[in-house]
Amino acid sequence: MVEDIISGAAREYTVFARGSRSGKDDIYCDGNRVYFSNSGSAVTTLDSNKLQYRASTMLDMYDFTRLVDQLDNIHMSGDTVIGTDVPDDFEHDMTMVYALMAGTEKPLCLSFRKRENIPPALKIFDLASGGDGAFMKKPSVIFGGCPIVSPLRFGRENLEVMMDATRLGLVSDIAVAPQSGATAPATLAGILAQVVAETLSCLVIVNLIRPGCPVTFATWPFVTDLRTGSFTGGSGEQALLAAAAIQVGNYYGLPNSVGAGMTDSKIPDAQYGYEKGLTIALAALSGANRVCEVGGMMGSLMGCSFESMVIDNEAVGMIQRTIRGIEISDDTLAVDTIHQCAIDPGHFLGNEQTLSVMESEYVYPKIMDRGPTDQWEAEGALDLFERSKKVSRQILSTHYPNYFSPLADQLIRSKFPIRLKAEDMHPECNRWRTSQA
Repeated sequence: MVEDIISGAAREYTVFARGSRSGKDDIYCDGNRVYFSNSGSAVTTLDSNKLQYRASTMLDMYDFTRLVDQLDNIHMSGDTVIGTDVPDDFEHDMTMVYALMAGTEKPLCLSFRKRENIPPALKIFDLASGGDGAFMKKPSVIFGGCPIVSPLRFGRENLEVMMDATRLGLVSDIAVAPQSGATAPATLAGILAQVVAETLSCLVIVNLIRPGCPVTFATWPFVTDLRTGSFTGGSGEQALLAAAAIQVGNYYGLPNSVGAGMTDSKIPDAQYGYEKGLTIALAALSGANRVCEVGGMMGSLMGCSFESMVIDNEAVGMIQRTIRGIEISDDTLAVDTIHQCAIDPGHFLGNEQTLSVMESEYVYPKIMDRGPTDQWEAEGALDLFERSKKVSRQILSTHYPNYFSPLADQLIRSKFPIRLKAEDMHPECNRWRTSQA
């Protein structure tokens, strides 16, 4: 039965961007296309001035979303943090949907706490998409969640959300995340075998309800530091397992995702850099359709940072360049150019080919420092963390979108318990120019 379901399962799906982004920023999950997504539901946010973590709020969710709205290499937005200031499940989910859709028109992935919250959310989706029924014509949201409680059990609430999304024909982006030595075997092969079985069980449920309904093959095996029992998102074993999980999804030919970039570091330091680089690059080069948890996540998924989001955006831009690889042709091999320049003038600076490929062959970072030492010293000897502060503050102090029309916004606030003040979504609130400057 499982083999039959795999053979008939959806091989692709599209998540549409809204408004002015529609078309150019749509996400096509098929084959080896690779996209990067922020998500994670962190419960704390880093105050970079005090180097302390505080409880995340709904306002943080809006702020992270509007920051992502300006970062071109993070292709999908989501509930990066949890609004701990809104404990009621219904109020939380409605405000979350509002904050995300007000903050960006990029494709979204979000998680509902209860199945009952889906129908009212669909009304907000429609208001963001142009009117009654508009959302279902070009869905811009996929539904996340963890329907498995490892080992080998379903979790009722998230399972019900997945089932209801399937009945609607919408994409479920599950995350099946057993931890080695805790909720799965300690051997890497054993945890891989278990997470594949658990993920296939979700694929079966979806296809028994609605054959061919798209679902993400989201095997997310997590690694435990067996000395302490804590989750470690930046380990070499985590990078290896994530890459292996993606290879299994590609073997089945199913659209897939994995968590990566889940550094255990608490600030953007050297540990942060090598853990992010190792885990994200391996997942992307393994052919993950969506590399999730990328933007801003730190502290083993417990915290998120605005500055980290800016750094990660630039880093995944470089990783995307490695995915594209090297184009081999008579022109790019440049034999004639080598011959010509070797004779005269003896270098390739200013050569017509050099100038013509400057923008297509290379990616140029904006905050990574490549300048000479004396220039760095003259500019204040700033490290990457300090430079990312400047960029994030500039965006957050000026870019206050609300992609709902005034009429739609008024209607949503009158019908739903939106726990996000309108005055906090405006430059006049000035919080990023004053208290955080």
